Amino acid sequence: MSVSTAAAAQTVCSPLPVLGRDVTVPLVTGGEVTYAALDYAASAPALQRVWDDVAAYAPYYGSVHRGAGYLSQLSTELFENARRTVAGFLDCRPDDQLIFTRSTTDSLNLLAQALPAGCQVFVFETEHHASLLPWKDARVTYLDAPRTPGQAVQTLERALAARDPQGPALVCVTGASNVTGELWPVRELAAAAHAHGARIVLDAAQLAPHHPVSVRGLDVDWVAFSGHKLYAPFGSGVLAGRADWLRAAEPYLAGGGASRRVSRREDGGVDVDWNDTAARHEAGSPNVIGAYSIASACKTLTEAGFDTLVAREQHLIAEVRVGLAEVPEVRVLSLFGDDAPRVGVISFVVEGWNSSHFAAALSAEYGIGVRDGLFCAHPLLRTLLGTSPQAQGECGAPEASPGEKSLNAIRVSFGAGTPDEHVERFVTAVKELVRNGAKWQYRTEEGRCVPAV
Repeated sequence: MSVSTAAAAQTVCSPLPVLGRDVTVPLVTGGEVTYAALDYAASAPALQRVWDDVAAYAPYYGSVHRGAGYLSQLSTELFENARRTVAGFLDCRPDDQLIFTRSTTDSLNLLAQALPAGCQVFVFETEHHASLLPWKDARVTYLDAPRTPGQAVQTLERALAARDPQGPALVCVTGASNVTGELWPVRELAAAAHAHGARIVLDAAQLAPHHPVSVRGLDVDWVAFSGHKLYAPFGSGVLAGRADWLRAAEPYLAGGGASRRVSRREDGGVDVDWNDTAARHEAGSPNVIGAYSIASACKTLTEAGFDTLVAREQHLIAEVRVGLAEVPEVRVLSLFGDDAPRVGVISFVVEGWNSSHFAAALSAEYGIGVRDGLFCAHPLLRTLLGTSPQAQGECGAPEASPGEKSLNAIRVSFGAGTPDEHVERFVTAVKELVRNGAKWQYRTEEGRCVPAV
């Protein structure tokens, strides 16, 4: 990105206000510094507007779909309006269903239990475990990691061409990798799936916070994402898409709200008439505040304009990548290569450093929060790190002392609320740690590298 383009990106769009932007943290070397939250891929800080909207609603909270009182009616209207707002944000089709869940993981597990009998699932080994693991009751074909977007489409086409064409099939694919940040060719993969009579679900957990997601434009059958990655707190998520498989499936949870009518039989049992709306899979009292927070985040991002948000994020990505490229000991992990389009998620390893040690030093000595480990994408990390499929590793840091080689990496991630200063401090810190080493002593404690006291 040129200097003029970078300046334009900064001028057009300032960071969106988020909670925690002024929080200070202590340094082991003395003093305090404003915390640099660079772990957006795990959980993005809540937008200030989302928090304000929730605070304004909180005194009016009432149980939805349950009461005749004013607060219950108000909460019901707010909950269903949130459903419509999120459906609009995703550009859903008129007959799609949108179900509020707990997370992307919950959404994909819900869809997994709604699969028709005999369904075959195709999933790349590069997926986050939330997309890789829920399909235990289906016939699953795991596809090798592709090295180009075109190879991803070709790999899927070959696998689908070899399947039984008579039975149902589902393809599950990420929109943006939670490890490399690289964008996947979702529209092309959807076309390949549909050409072979299969459906496709998009894991948009890392895509939706950074780019507009259109169910119709991408021609996907379902999309899943999490509120806590979309600047919305409170443990909520979304599954949106075609209604037929969801209506035909047994309710995800059996209970109040999912049932339309329950009656006793003469033999002492019960007959249940289940709802065929989204309520079928939303049993119990729903997370009204969680749904409202997602809708508020969708409105805020839409009003800010994804064009300007993306332009500014690309400026930050370029700054990080240029800075890391100036350190020969740093290797950035990538499937598709340096020129691949990506969101603000970058993983890397540093020669001579245990990744947990490096991340601990960034936190303790610079006040920078990143993530280290395998990022709940073990097969992908093993491919990127060039290790065997049987190599040991955990989502957190393995039992390795500072300086020892470890099967994990460091991930820096950022987004709409990230100030330029946080990225600049990160790049400076990486260079100083590699050049001068850590200023403090560290030890391993319960699998984590921590400052020695």
